[in-house]
Amino acid sequence: MKFSSYSEKISQRIIVLGLIILTPLPALAVDNWSYNQDRDHSSNRTFSYAKSPLPPRGLYDYIRMEIVCKDNTLQVVVDADSFITSQGRTFNFEYQIDKKEPVGFQMKTFKDSKRRGYSEEFAKRVADDILTGQSIFIRVSTMLGSVLSGKISLENAAEPIKKVFSDCGISPTGGNAGEQAVYTLTDFEQDFKQLTPEQQQNVLNGIKKLIMEIR
Repeated sequence: MKFSSYSEKISQRIIVLGLIILTPLPALAVDNWSYNQDRDHSSNRTFSYAKSPLPPRGLYDYIRMEIVCKDNTLQVVVDADSFITSQGRTFNFEYQIDKKEPVGFQMKTFKDSKRRGYSEEFAKRVADDILTGQSIFIRVSTMLGSVLSGKISLENAAEPIKKVFSDCGISPTGGNAGEQAVYTLTDFEQDFKQLTPEQQQNVLNGIKKLIMEIR
């Protein structure tokens, strides 16, 4: 009797194990670009942002990107799980779309964070470049001399980013094939800030001449 009872228990365990093996596992959720809205607790104002997925785990650092519209101003934000530099300090940031030439500029950490940084000056350019590629490789130089890096897929990034553009009253440069991009005053202001003082004066002189001709 004891042997029979023991055999039955073994048989039951084998059946249960077989059911576990044969039961299909649920599909893994795909981390993707997403459109989000939140509220700034200090000002009680809502803002929107497009958030990137994480790079493949085990290959790169835990790091994300965000395209943010806050107070009608566009920001590009990098969000890391590791220390970058002290609050309110600048650091070097570099990105590369597909196999194009890398682009580098300085970001600044937020006043309340050592792991999140942003740029308003280069936000429009980064967002426009993202809309043209399949992947973006980013590098963040930290205060400790290390480099945080990650390769992020740009699949399905267009819709969330264009929603953020719309929230800020901005049109993407270029647009889809067959569409004519509208160059807005906000676009001009963003581009104008990136010019040298001499280039800015040349642009202003050109605008003045154009206005005189139109009149």
